[in-house]
Amino acid sequence: MPTECISDLFGFVAVERRQVVASFDGGAMTSDAGALLLGATDRAIGLVDRFAGCFSDGRLAGLIEHEVRTLVGQRVFGIALGYEDLIDHDELRHDPVMAVLAGKLKARRKDCAPVAGKSTLNRLEHAPKGTPTRYHKIGHDGGAIERLFVDIFLDAHATPPKEIIIDLDATDDPIHGHQEGRFFHGYYDCYCYLPLYIFCGDHLLASKLRQSNIDGAAGAKEEVARIVGQIRERWPMVRIILRADSGFCREDLMVWCEDNGVDFLFGLARNNRLVAEIATELREAEAEAQATGKPARRFRDFLWATKKTWRQRRRVIGKAEWTQGEANPRFVVTSLSATDGDAKHLYEKVYCARGEMENRIKECQLDLFADRTSTATMRANQLRLWFASMAYLLLSALRRVALQQTQFARATCGSIRLKLLKIGALVTTSVRRIKIAMASAYPWQPEWAEAHARLSAVV
Repeated sequence: MPTECISDLFGFVAVERRQVVASFDGGAMTSDAGALLLGATDRAIGLVDRFAGCFSDGRLAGLIEHEVRTLVGQRVFGIALGYEDLIDHDELRHDPVMAVLAGKLKARRKDCAPVAGKSTLNRLEHAPKGTPTRYHKIGHDGGAIERLFVDIFLDAHATPPKEIIIDLDATDDPIHGHQEGRFFHGYYDCYCYLPLYIFCGDHLLASKLRQSNIDGAAGAKEEVARIVGQIRERWPMVRIILRADSGFCREDLMVWCEDNGVDFLFGLARNNRLVAEIATELREAEAEAQATGKPARRFRDFLWATKKTWRQRRRVIGKAEWTQGEANPRFVVTSLSATDGDAKHLYEKVYCARGEMENRIKECQLDLFADRTSTATMRANQLRLWFASMAYLLLSALRRVALQQTQFARATCGSIRLKLLKIGALVTTSVRRIKIAMASAYPWQPEWAEAHARLSAVV
């Protein structure tokens, strides 16, 4: 970032009889030169323009310095670059690379920076749903934002896949103030929200903020119905499998899946009746474990139903495992048939693979600050969650489109940011061009160049 300061030299310990001095006179510089890849990725998938299209602007056009598209892009790029708080933008608004990403090198007014500061962005984050009001001139369409997640997923495929697996999970979002919808959650032992995440592989399909005084599966059926309906509008023949842990094993969701041609594979909370069904297998696993000194497991496939809540018997797979000197039985319920795989395959290869979704949630929360829901209202906090989710979509698209043949093909968003985006550079602007001279000692130049080439081919 450019820094205007005195040019006095700061002296340090000499190295090989040469003085070491420093000063703040480097001119226009940036620590985020690699973010040019984010701009190229955005042009490839059109994320910022489409996201900005979900907002309405009631401000007087002649008095606007920063358009909604600039504000939306600045917030998404900022989160992707690691700037989690709005206050960061009071310095970031002077960064020359952020100006390049915004497509706006100078402000029309002399007292303004090319991009917005914290106060203007704060008004964006508090945009009400629907029509702008007298005191909130920018509004947003929540339904359009939710549809955009699925549209970006669909657009990422050149041809429709034959089968997709959609994962559902809920997680805690701790809150430390008195935000709207604040409740204590006994399992997580804190005051928190309980957002619902829906993924298909690395693709984020939904991130819905919810209060924590609800069942973990609350609203899941409605979200799944919306997403599946939107997918089938474009891909009517695709096979869809829904996958989740036992927190989503609810009769209404399973019935909806069965009535709408969607397969499911859910964890099933164990009880005495279920454990009794695999008693023989547990004894066999115990005997093997005692004989070999290693964990042992068996699988059993059977039809089962609850005494009251299920409308029909369903296929249940039981894992009879003996490990660390004790039984560890686990169960899943599924609509998948024997032709889709035997019990061992469906449990170990299909169901257990849902754990990869938890890594994606960690990226959203730890790398992209999706848990910074510290504003007073749930509406504003939901919008914050969506901004973080859009930053995830942008970095995920960079990984998918540009990094597949590099060592960063499976890197986390945090690693991509640290190694490919955080590059120091000197920025010089002339009449004809903007030259961003990146550090010559930057160690991942081949990977960066490969990513640029791939993005250039797409754009």
